[in-house]
Amino acid sequence: MDWAGLWNDIVTYFETNVWNIVFFFVILILGIIIIKIILTVLRKVLSKTRMERIAQQFICTAIKFCLWLVLILLLLSQIGIQISGILTAISALILAVGMALESNMANLANGIVIVSNHMFKKGDYIIVDGVEGNITDINFLFTTLMTTDNKKITLPNSTIVNSSVTNLGANAKRRVDFTFQVAYESDVELVKKIVIDVMKSDGRVYLDPEPFCRLKTMNASSLDFAANCWCDNEDYWDVYYYVMEWVYNEFKRNKISVPYNQLEVRERKDNVKVPVVGKKLPERVEKVRAPKKDKDVFNLIKNGLTKHDKKKKKDKKKDKKKDEVVNEIIATENETVKVASVEEKETEKIEENVETKKDKRKKK
Repeated sequence: MDWAGLWNDIVTYFETNVWNIVFFFVILILGIIIIKIILTVLRKVLSKTRMERIAQQFICTAIKFCLWLVLILLLLSQIGIQISGILTAISALILAVGMALESNMANLANGIVIVSNHMFKKGDYIIVDGVEGNITDINFLFTTLMTTDNKKITLPNSTIVNSSVTNLGANAKRRVDFTFQVAYESDVELVKKIVIDVMKSDGRVYLDPEPFCRLKTMNASSLDFAANCWCDNEDYWDVYYYVMEWVYNEFKRNKISVPYNQLEVRERKDNVKVPVVGKKLPERVEKVRAPKKDKDVFNLIKNGLTKHDKKKKKDKKKDKKKDEVVNEIIATENETVKVASVEEKETEKIEENVETKKDKRKKK
């Protein structure tokens, strides 16, 4: 590698572009100072507004990114690099990222809507899309809820914006509703007095507006009373359980019965005679049917297969009989061979004995 030539190129570049290099550093220093000034002023302005802190941070981050991008493009153009191709590449990249993160972009936009419109705040108890709980965190993509049984639920912001949201923690006061059922023989005024006295006995219940109780519905087996009272939002469940338990105790103390379904069982002692219609069951008489030709292709194929199977079974039986006959013949032949061999052995023994006797006589 020619180090001398490389050094000469560097020297000539600095000699010919000395003012471009000076302007490069001037733009860099001024750009950093201007960006810091703009962000400082923007943070002070946003801090004086009612905008949520997370929204302020998001706006500052977005503006900071845009300012740094502009500064980098100015510096590249100052040193002689064509930025038209870079801008085209950046726009294509932004388009590709936007298409890939379409759902996240929707959640981001909806998160900005939630935070900017102050739909609810951290700590509110909401019901949305069949899920309810206290809000523990809100960001630009998701909202986190904590249920009463300590379950953490994360909902996309698009789901919250596109659904009906019930915010139970939006106001400081909340109404507690009750429905009490009593028997028809109960005293209506006494029931109303008991319910109102129980609600007034709890110091967490507001006396203005006053607790309410009136007869609402006359059902088939009960009188239904509608009652309500007001309390602080955080005391809702404590007041609800207090009123329910004490109303039940006061109903028992004043002998006011609460209706419920009952099952009555009686023993039947009379003799029931069931009338009999007609005589005994007639005997079966088979219907005479004319033989029908089977035109169904599937049935014909099935019948043909069954006939073929029957022929196969018959052939197998015949083959078995032939095999049995052959086996019997072979067995009889084996027995005759055995008998013949035994007879030959006996004849040989007799001949040997005769020869031995002849030899003995000759010796004598």
